[in-house]
Amino acid sequence: MISIYGIPACNTMKKTFEFLKNQGIDYEFHDYKKRGISPETLRLFLNQLGPNIVLNKQGSTYKQLDEDSKKELENPEKLFEFLQQKTSAIKRPILQKGDKLFAGFDEEKISNWINP
Repeated sequence: MISIYGIPACNTMKKTFEFLKNQGIDYEFHDYKKRGISPETLRLFLNQLGPNIVLNKQGSTYKQLDEDSKKELENPEKLFEFLQQKTSAIKRPILQKGDKLFAGFDEEKISNWINP
């Protein structure tokens, strides 16, 4: 079973849901707005994908920060605390299948990731 992490109102999430549905792929949705993110899951994301992928610098949550705050996020623990509190700053979607992770939406890459 694939787990998808994100927020339901995100257009990229909607495209991902639609793509998986059209492919007949079952998934479990983890809604950050309702469930947050566990420290263990966030550490897994950061360790496996890296902070430059996990932190969504294209989103409004990050863009609204002043330069000093953005600079602080270069510190791994500050970044961890920030993402725990502001889950909307986490890249969407993040897909998990067993111990494998995939970030972002690209139909071909997701298909190859699901069926290597």
